Order: sequence, then structure tokens, then C-alpha cells
Amino acid sequence: MVGSAIIRRLAAENCEVLIAERKDADLLDELQTKRWLAKTRPDVVVLAAAKVGGIGANNALPVDFLCENMRIQLNVIQGSHDAGVNRLLFLGSSCIYPKFAKQPISENELLTGALEPTNEWYAIAKIAGLKMCQAYRQQFGRDYISAMPTNLYGPGDNYHPEHSHVPAALLRRFHEAKLNDAQEVAVWGTGAPLREFLYVDDMADACVFLLKHYSEWEPINIGTGDEVSIGEFAKRVAEAVGYRGKLTFDTTKPDGTPRKLLDSSRLLALGWKPRVTLREGLPKALDDFLGGGGRYRFASCDVAE
Repeated sequence: MVGSAIIRRLAAENCEVLIAERKDADLLDELQTKRWLAKTRPDVVVLAAAKVGGIGANNALPVDFLCENMRIQLNVIQGSHDAGVNRLLFLGSSCIYPKFAKQPISENELLTGALEPTNEWYAIAKIAGLKMCQAYRQQFGRDYISAMPTNLYGPGDNYHPEHSHVPAALLRRFHEAKLNDAQEVAVWGTGAPLREFLYVDDMADACVFLLKHYSEWEPINIGTGDEVSIGEFAKRVAEAVGYRGKLTFDTTKPDGTPRKLLDSSRLLALGWKPRVTLREGLPKALDDFLGGGGRYRFASCDVAE
């Protein structure tokens, strides 16, 4: 989802886009990654590759989320340095911040408290990635920066029935409920947690903006400044899908962090702002899902190649 959005955005720039597809380089493989970087010699690297998933996936696969992300980051960041790449953008996640961080969450909240247990493995890996960028900046003078996007949604998402994030999971669940004439749909948790959602093409635009205008040690947040409860968000997804049944909340399932609103004032002060609202973005995400986009089609659980 993220990589594809960045490629779409870069099409408007005067540059050649080099794509490290899996057939060219498995980023979990150190030798393959370093060979690809040495061969292509990019001027700029954007590290968007990661193993991602929702609460269920993080709880079930802690080793995978920790180790695979650490390997990808080490291989790409170290390989970029070895290939002489002086400009790199690492994409982290809002989950790097403490569970009970001061709201809205500014960048200086990093490492001030305990993480949310349901995604700490992914969060620790992402913290290590941004620290690697800082380490290469300090020791070698590399212009490596880190950006922390809020919750993303849009074309190219992962629609896996068990391992997807909230927006994709709800799109699939409500669509299947509509097809099956289901009378109700259960949403995980109480519906009370507050979240912020950013359309993925807005995120990609922010990345290009940062590559042009940002060169600092500190990570920088990418968000909208608008928050909505999970319960209200579920209603908006149901409305976009056209599902008219009842929404219930499974309180035996975890809520995760109670509130997660990023303070994106530093980015906004530089002159960037998001453009796509939830009302505009959700139908676009639904069109992608119905068109067989992303990972895992709605008609089956087969991976979409």
C-alpha cells in the first residue's frame, strides 16, 4: 500500500523511480539487498517495506514482527550506506509512542513510557529503525531522516480476514456481511478508542515533501489532526459499503491504545497539509477492494499477485 502510493506520487516528479521488487531483491536477505543497492546506486532511498498487521497478527506472530522488520531495516539502511546513498527516508509508525503518551503525541514523547503490549514487537523494531538512521547521521554524517505516519488506509491495503488493520478489516467484514445479508457485524473492542486515519496518497505526498524540505535528527509525525472513535469509524465504513445491519462490539477483544492522535504541527508548519477526508477516502478504498486490489481479494483468501 505505502510503496505503491509513493511510486504514484513520484510519477509527478522529475526523477527515475527504481523499485526493489521481491524478484529482484528479497530485503530479508542481506546479500541480495546489498547487491541490488550496489548495482542500482540510487540517489535517494525510501524504506517503506515492512511486515505489518493488526492487533491479532501482532499478538500471534511476535517473533515475525520483531525479527523480520529488524532484518529489513538493517539490510536496507546498512546497504544504502555501503552503496554511498546519502539521503534516506525511513517510515516508522505512530505505535512507537508510549501507550499513555500525552495527547496529541509530539515527537518528544518517544521512549518516555511503556508501549502498548498488543503491538510492542512491531513498535520496538520501528524504534530501532529510526535509531539506526540517527546513528548513521551521527557517525557518518548521512542525511537519513525518519517519518512517523498515523494509521493509514487506501488502495493497496492488506485485506486479510485476520491479519489486517482496522480500515481494511472493516471494509472486508461489512462487504461480506452485505453480501450474506447478515443482520449484525461485530467490531473488536468497546468502540471507544480514538484514532486518526490518513489516506495513503496524502502520506506519500508528505514523504516527497519531506525529502525536499526536511533534514533533521528528530523523527517527524505525519497526521491529519482529526480523530474519530473506532465506533464512529465503523459506522462510516458501513455507510461507505452500504451495509444497513446492526453494529455490535465484542468487548472480549482488546481495545489497544485508548487514544492515539499525533501532533503533526512541525510538519504543518513547514507548509504541508492533507487533502483527502475520510468521506472522500473510504469510497476510494472500497473501490480498490472490490476491484481486487491490495493483498487478498474479497472473493477468497488467495494472495492477489
